[in-house]
Amino acid sequence: MLRIYHNNRCSKSRATLALLEQHGGKVEVINYLDTPPSAAELAVLLRQLGMTAHELLRTGEEEYRSLGLHDPALDEGALIAAMVAHPKLIERPIVVANGKAVIGRPPEAVLAIL
Repeated sequence: MLRIYHNNRCSKSRATLALLEQHGGKVEVINYLDTPPSAAELAVLLRQLGMTAHELLRTGEEEYRSLGLHDPALDEGALIAAMVAHPKLIERPIVVANGKAVIGRPPEAVLAIL
């Protein structure tokens, strides 16, 4: 089973979903802006991605600046909490397959875990 944390308004997310569908298999689509992952889910995703919370943040979003998330004193827990409260901050799309995760930028990056 494949899972994609998806934002339909994002062209990369739509392209990644289309690529997954072309490669067959059932795809669980999670519209993460409507159903944000919990802090525990984000912690698991970060481990699967091999990333820090700061690396998963969309630094160009207004919330990133207004919440002061650039502060190096903020720990992983604070950054994860910000992403749970403001899911727009989460980089997208995230695809999970076979116990691994990858960000679909470019969309073809997901092929590595299929």
